[in-house]
Amino acid sequence: MSGGSGEEWGELVAAALLGAERRRPPGGSVRALLDKAAAETVRRRAGARPAVPGRRPVPAPEDTRTPLPAAAERRLAALLVDRAGGAGQTGSAGRRTAGPDLGELLPQWLAEANAQGYRAPAALLPALLDAARARTDLRAETLAFAGPRALWLARYNPDWKFALRDGVRQQLPDEEPEAVDKLWQEGLFAERMALLSAVRRRDPAAGLRLLASTWRTERAEDRLMFLDALRQGLGPADEPFLERALSDRSRTVRATAAELLATLPDSALAARMAERARSCVALDRVGGTGIVVEAPHECDADMQRDGVMAKPPAGRGERAWWLSQIVEATPLGVWQERLGGLSPERIVALPVADGWRDDLHAAWCGAAVRQGNAEWARALIGEPTEPFAQGPGDPAKLLSVLPEEERGAWAARFIAAHGLSEAFRILGVCGVPWPVPLGRAVVDALEIAREAGSYPWSFSGVMGLAERCLDPSDAERLAPLAAVPGEREGESPGAGAYWAESFQRLVATLRLRSAMLAELREHDGSSQAEGDGTDRAEHDADRPRGT
Repeated sequence: MSGGSGEEWGELVAAALLGAERRRPPGGSVRALLDKAAAETVRRRAGARPAVPGRRPVPAPEDTRTPLPAAAERRLAALLVDRAGGAGQTGSAGRRTAGPDLGELLPQWLAEANAQGYRAPAALLPALLDAARARTDLRAETLAFAGPRALWLARYNPDWKFALRDGVRQQLPDEEPEAVDKLWQEGLFAERMALLSAVRRRDPAAGLRLLASTWRTERAEDRLMFLDALRQGLGPADEPFLERALSDRSRTVRATAAELLATLPDSALAARMAERARSCVALDRVGGTGIVVEAPHECDADMQRDGVMAKPPAGRGERAWWLSQIVEATPLGVWQERLGGLSPERIVALPVADGWRDDLHAAWCGAAVRQGNAEWARALIGEPTEPFAQGPGDPAKLLSVLPEEERGAWAARFIAAHGLSEAFRILGVCGVPWPVPLGRAVVDALEIAREAGSYPWSFSGVMGLAERCLDPSDAERLAPLAAVPGEREGESPGAGAYWAESFQRLVATLRLRSAMLAELREHDGSSQAEGDGTDRAEHDADRPRGT
C-alpha cells in the first residue's frame, strides 16, 4: 500500500466528520466522497495480511442433568435481567416501589434448582457467570447449577476467572496426585487456597500433608489463610502441626493456631487453658452459693504463646481481657466439674461476686459459639426478656448454635416482647422460610407499628427480610394489609401510603416466590414436553463430535 493512501484516507475521514457544510469534500460532492471512501475501504482491506488460524476450541463437556422446564427457564432469564435493578428498586423519590425485587430472589431460585437436580440452559450461562462475578454469595450455588460447561466457558473470558478458581473445589482430580502436587507447588495463591480447601474436605490428613510440605517457605499472610482452611475437617490429628504453629514468627498465625486448638476439647492447649481457668474461677466457699473470680495479674510468655493477647482493646481492662480469653478457650465441660456438678442453666443463674458477672458470662458466650455447644447457648441466651444492650453476649450468635426450629421459636417470643427495633440481627440467623410462629410474630409487629403511627421507613430492612423469608403460603392471609388506610391525625405524612406499598410488595413477592417454586418443582409430562424441543437441541449441540 502506498504512503499516500494513509493521507488520502485521513482526508476522507476528516471531511466526513466535519460535514460538507464546513469543509468541501474530496471530489466536490457528498456522493463523490462516499464513492471514494468505498473504493478506499476495499483497497485497504485487500492490503491486509490474513490472520493466522488458531486451534479450534475443545467442545464443551456434556451435562446430562435434567433440563429446566420452560417456565422455570423464562423465570431465570427474568431474574438475571432484573438483578442489577428493576421493579423492586427505588422510584424517582428514592422510595422502593410496590413491585418485587427480583434480583434478591435469585439465591432461592438457584438453591431450589440445585435441589431438584436441573442443569443450566446454555444460553443463560454468560448471564449467570456475570451475576456470580458481581455477588460472591451467589458463586457456590451458581457454579453447582452451571456445571462443567461454565468452567469451559470461563476459560475464554478473564472476567470469569473466579469460576476457574472456585471450580477447583468441585472438580478435584481424584486419580491425579501429580496434578494436585503441581498445582500446589506452582499455582496462584487463589488456586492453591481452593485446592487446599477441596483436599481437606475430601481427605483432611492429605490436606494437612499438602500444607506441611511447603509451610516453612510460605509468606506470613499466606500461612494465615492456609491455616484457616484447616477448620474444614479439623480433628485431633491436626494438633501436632498446630502446636508447632504456636511458635510461628507471625502473631496472627499464632493466634489462629491457638483458636483452632481451643476448639479441640482434648488438646494440650485446651488442658492448659482449663488449668488457668480453674485458678481464676471457683465457687464461693465462704459467702455461700455463688462464684468468685480472681482474674490473672499478668500475661506471661506461656499465656501469650497459647494465644492470649496481652494488650486489651480500648476501654477494656487488662485483667478482664486476659480472663475472657482464657475462659473462652476453656472446654465448657470443665465448669460442671469445677462448679459442683451443676447444669449449665444453674451455673449461669449463680451470682458472681465483685462485678465480674458480665465478663464471665460474655466469655462463656464466646466459648459456646466457638465450641458449638447448644446446651450452654440455651442457658446463656435464656428467655428473650432483656434487650441486647443489657446482656453480656450477642443473642444472634448464640441463636446460631441452636437447632433451627428452636431459633425460630425464640425469635418469635423476642419480637412479641420487644417489637422489631432490635430484631434484625436475630431474624438474619433464622432458617428460610421462617416457621409459622415467627412469621406471624413479624407480621403482627409490623401491623402494630403501622397502627401506632410509627415511621414506616425504619422497618424497611425487616420488610425486605420478610419478602424473602416468610412462607409463600402467607400471601393471601396478608393481602388485606395492602389496602391504603385513611390519613390519621398525628401520623407521618404519606406513612399510610408507604405502609400500603410495603405490604403490596410483600404480598406480590410471596406470590411470585410461590409461583417460582412451583415452576421448579413441576415434573409432569406437559411441562417437560414444552421444553423438550429447545432443551434437546441445546443438549445435542453441546455434544463433542462423533457422539
